[in-house]
Amino acid sequence: MKFIILATLVAVTLAAPQYGYEAPRGSFRGGDSSEEIPILRDDRDRDDSGRYSVDVETANGIRLTDSGAPGAKGAIAASGSFSYTAPDGTPVSLQYVADENGFQPQSNLLPVAPEFPHPIPQFVLDQIAFAAEEDRRGKSVSAPSGSYSAPRF
Repeated sequence: MKFIILATLVAVTLAAPQYGYEAPRGSFRGGDSSEEIPILRDDRDRDDSGRYSVDVETANGIRLTDSGAPGAKGAIAASGSFSYTAPDGTPVSLQYVADENGFQPQSNLLPVAPEFPHPIPQFVLDQIAFAAEEDRRGKSVSAPSGSYSAPRF
């Protein structure tokens, strides 16, 4: 009986998933493909003041550059770009700045808001005119009464 319990414990131990992670070493397997994509450049630099830079390029045309330094209020001010070719063949390129003013991307592929001034719908103009007329007449919204009563039917 002891042998069966020992054999079961050994079998369970050997069948347990083995979790291990090993960082890529100079190549990457793209998507579901078994093709290895060589990493042509992977330069990273960091100094004690908090400044850093990253420059990565792969053989399939992916390129990333990023650099930053401590900025206002303890945040990191960074700027950089990345580019690659989308599966449909479209070249994708994005440049950015990230600082105390937020993340500010620039790319011809990002959606663009309509230019201002854009046409204002008539119902908005009517509401503005109505509010201006109320202001001219001196009407104001009454203050809450401070008491509650049941609704009347």
